[in-house]
Amino acid sequence: NPIEDQERIFERFYQVDPARSGHPSTRGTGLGLAIVKHAVRQFGGNVAVESVWGQGTTMIVQLPVEQHA
Repeated sequence: NPIEDQERIFERFYQVDPARSGHPSTRGTGLGLAIVKHAVRQFGGNVAVESVWGQGTTMIVQLPVEQHA
């Protein structure tokens, strides 16, 4: 279910159905987005996903801007 997948993509080791994930030699470990989320949050930011089935997915990374006087 694409909606369920979208809700879980930031979990460590989560991977969508292997049948939809391409060739076995190019599959990942399921750590990439979990690492991104952790790193972004360490800097006080946020990461989100917007997806429309059949049209595409947008990943949004927001980081705070530090103002120097």
